[in-house]
Amino acid sequence: MTGREHSYESGDYAAPDPANMTLAEKAGQLVGAYVGPLGDVDLSVDDAAALVRDENVGTVAAFGIGISPHRNPERLAEIANRLQRVAIEETRHGIPLLLPVDAVHGHAYVDGATVFPHGLGVAATRNPANERMASDITAAEMRATGANQAYGPTCDVARDPRWGRTFETYGESPLLCSAFSRAAVRGFESIEHSPRVAATAKHFPAYSDPAGGEDAAVVDRSSSTVHRLFIPPFVEAIDAGASVVMPCYNSVDGEPAHGSRRYLTELLRERLGFDGAIVSDWGGIDHLHEDHRVTASQRDSARTAIDAGLDLISIGRDEYTAHIRDLVEAGELSERRIDEAVTRILDLKQSLGLFEDPYVDVETVKSTVGSSDHRTAALQAARESQTLLENDGVLPLSDDLDSILVAGPNADSLRNQFGGWSVQTPDPTTGSTVLDGIVERAGDGTSVRYEQGATLRDQRDLEAVGDAATDADVAVVAVGEGWYYHEFGPTELIGPTGSFPSRSLLELPDAQRDLLETVNETGTPMVVVAIAGRPLALSWTADAANALVYSYYPGSEGGEAIANVLFGDHNPSGRLPISVPRSASELPTNFNHVAHPTPIGADEHPDTYDPLYEFGYGESYTEFSCRDLTVANSRIGPAESVTASITVENVGNRAGDRAVDFFLRDEVSSRVRPVREHAGFARVSLEPGESTVAEVTIPNESLAVTDSQGRSRVEPGVFELSCENCSTTVTVEQTNARR
Repeated sequence: MTGREHSYESGDYAAPDPANMTLAEKAGQLVGAYVGPLGDVDLSVDDAAALVRDENVGTVAAFGIGISPHRNPERLAEIANRLQRVAIEETRHGIPLLLPVDAVHGHAYVDGATVFPHGLGVAATRNPANERMASDITAAEMRATGANQAYGPTCDVARDPRWGRTFETYGESPLLCSAFSRAAVRGFESIEHSPRVAATAKHFPAYSDPAGGEDAAVVDRSSSTVHRLFIPPFVEAIDAGASVVMPCYNSVDGEPAHGSRRYLTELLRERLGFDGAIVSDWGGIDHLHEDHRVTASQRDSARTAIDAGLDLISIGRDEYTAHIRDLVEAGELSERRIDEAVTRILDLKQSLGLFEDPYVDVETVKSTVGSSDHRTAALQAARESQTLLENDGVLPLSDDLDSILVAGPNADSLRNQFGGWSVQTPDPTTGSTVLDGIVERAGDGTSVRYEQGATLRDQRDLEAVGDAATDADVAVVAVGEGWYYHEFGPTELIGPTGSFPSRSLLELPDAQRDLLETVNETGTPMVVVAIAGRPLALSWTADAANALVYSYYPGSEGGEAIANVLFGDHNPSGRLPISVPRSASELPTNFNHVAHPTPIGADEHPDTYDPLYEFGYGESYTEFSCRDLTVANSRIGPAESVTASITVENVGNRAGDRAVDFFLRDEVSSRVRPVREHAGFARVSLEPGESTVAEVTIPNESLAVTDSQGRSRVEPGVFELSCENCSTTVTVEQTNARR
């Protein structure tokens, strides 16, 4: 029997009861498929439709992913409607589909979509409202094309900039990652979308501190460190309403997350209280037998993962539907556990409004995807992310310049501004490059000359660059990294494995360094714009440049945003969300490193934390003064929070925004703690001569020490609170019970 047993017109929108579903139907709901080439299997839309029809597959990643050949927004809406019709009209129970996409900084695998700054960039704004806005807009563009689940936000706390996924994160501070993860979930899951989009908090529990910076390598950290550093953003994402959690590929303390009952059930469900769906990262199940070698076969991996608490094998296709059926029939998986997982998937689909109406209006796609108001919002986020690291007075650029040289591999590359998890060949009309922005902004009497000078790794005509720089009033050179994801691939786009960018190379490659030296030798003022996914080691560049702007991956409006900052239309206000190391050999470089002895004396011991630029650093075109750090109560009880404030004054001659970071240090604790912990942040806007009080509430749990079981408690004693050049103390009067 095929065809839905109830219709939309009848008003009967309830999900079916698993008790009324066959084992094959239930198995299908726990498995997904995809469209495009992956490994040895290349699936078309027709193939995916057949899997939905014949195997009851309930999730299809048909577009909005790197392997899919489909990019056109109107075509995507048609594909979504077609696949939903197959699910609704050609299966017995008519269960609609989850259609997930990679949308960590916009619906960016879609032609013409609005592309926001990646995570590091948006965190530099110290303004979570930017991430809420980005996710809200991303959700609207997703639903216009029929997608209903975002593989984001990335809740990982970056600890090693060699790691190729650093750019997706919100930096090295658990506090920043928590605040921006919460904002992203609120944007995706907002009921204002009507219907909303499911947010997927990833990658649980600890992915972002892999050994040697190698993607998916073991995270060999203690339980207390995992709970202190990596779990807080997931707690915030869950509290904000994330519908889905995705495990990490790697093992933590010897257990691959995809097959770990300890992490998926005991920690995520029982301890953190998550009651939504747990879905696999794409190859996560196969890794159990192919790489981790904790199972003997694909069938065994399916059993292990589902027993551990996983609800959905994201791209298992008919191989895994067969395994699930066989495991239940053989008594190796209980049907009760299958029903539990199916119920979660059906509840998710119900909550997304898919049983009410899964279809989209193709006619509205064009007016939604990449709309002018969406791009204006992306421009705002990109402007606020720009982080000024050096400036000897050359910036802002004058409107009276006769000539400007624009050079570098990232000066005229929209693809490189997007970074990974985006279309690889964006339409030039759907964004602005650095060159575009400068040409558009420069005065009528200013000539702008472009000489590339280098690709990411290879020299171009440096003689022409030298001649052009000699004749120019100023040279703007855009350097850095290009499009990549995971372990700096794919090779056909980024170059041979091991070439820049790579884990071992945080410094600019020779071709880019030669370009900068060529310009520097002319004596022409040089403004360097770094467009990159990670904090690159730029010691020589910082010394040579007259100005250095860190732009991260600024997205589709990055060129205009950068030009706005260079010419002073926007006063830069970005603050580093991650430390910038002096070299790859000096890693790790984390502001919140754990305290330790110096056995032969502090004078004989190099500084543990000595980056090129500290976490939170960023200059402005105006001057700010910070004073009078105070707390509402200098003595508090064990369950109380801390309210702190500091006066910020604009003592310069330009209006500007200033972000301030608050840090805590526990003077004496039962366990060794970090030398300082990021406890709060605020952002203020001030006219020249204006002052205001920036206030933050530091939650009680920020004072807590984490034990070896991941349990936290606030101990009595003195805490130092610091902000900028000010400090004060808070005393906790008695011990808090464990919780």
